[in-house]
Amino acid sequence: MNKRGCLWLVTVLGVLLLFRVLLSCFYTVHQTEQIIITQFGKPVREPITDPGLHMKLPLIQAVNRIDKRFLEWDGSPVAIPTRDKTYIHVDTYGRWRIMDPKTYFVRLHDERSAQSRLEDILGSETRNAIAKHDLIEIVRTDKDRKPIHDETLKVGPVGMGTIGVLPPIAFGRLKVEDEIKKAAAVKLAEFGVELLDLRLRRVNYNPDVLDRIYQRMISERRQIAQRFRSEGEGEAARIAGQRDRDLNEIQSTAYRRVQEIRGESDAKATEIYAKAYTQNSQAAEFYAFLKSMETYRKVLTRESTLILSTDSDLFSLLKRAGAKPGPAPLLAPAPTPAR
Repeated sequence: MNKRGCLWLVTVLGVLLLFRVLLSCFYTVHQTEQIIITQFGKPVREPITDPGLHMKLPLIQAVNRIDKRFLEWDGSPVAIPTRDKTYIHVDTYGRWRIMDPKTYFVRLHDERSAQSRLEDILGSETRNAIAKHDLIEIVRTDKDRKPIHDETLKVGPVGMGTIGVLPPIAFGRLKVEDEIKKAAAVKLAEFGVELLDLRLRRVNYNPDVLDRIYQRMISERRQIAQRFRSEGEGEAARIAGQRDRDLNEIQSTAYRRVQEIRGESDAKATEIYAKAYTQNSQAAEFYAFLKSMETYRKVLTRESTLILSTDSDLFSLLKRAGAKPGPAPLLAPAPTPAR
């Protein structure tokens, strides 16, 4: 290559290098970010938050971009004991933003370090808050919220006492979350971070105590079922007793009415008999004769054995029949019993 070619090459490289240097003097700021200008690793200006085109010194100054939007933090589930010694798994999440970019850059430098610091501070404050409250305070949202009650489990003479009745609370989960947020926000402010919100995503029982919780729930349900059975058996016994009383009353009323009807019919028949006796003596004698014949037919059978005296009413017809002239009677009175 001749000297002219080398000169052109050096000129082109110089122009490109100059253009590159000029380009490094300018940078753009997006509306979702803020800029920290550092010189040899140290911030030299106030944070730039206005979007648009800006200038800096080439080569010796660097642009550090920091997110200006709301950022998320998702904590890992941790086992924490409550004040009433119940281990629970608590899963939390939060929202935060960079409030002081310069402090944030000096203390944390990047989002990865910020997430680690959030994990330490928020996790620690969550453990402290959970350990100071009972389980019911973590489960119930607000102390003013009225839980749904089963009307069949009311406390009273026929109720089940405290089964299905939640104990009163003083704070509620919202107050506990606000307590964690306030305690952590003070510590995070030292790193230029503003904690916007923190919530308990999920609360689960520890597997070691989950079986005991289930057994307690089963026991309560069984007590409720036994109460329903007892009430049902008592109601069945009451209905059966009422049925027996009604049946006895109906039977006694019917029996009394039957006896009244029988008495009335017997009285009516006796009255008719008496009238018949007084109206016609021959008819009365004939009726007595017929009744005696019916009696003989029922009494005098082949297997019957009678012992009669001579003055017996049953023997009177036979005696009168033997006193009349004619053929000898079949039966004659005898002083001794005859078969």
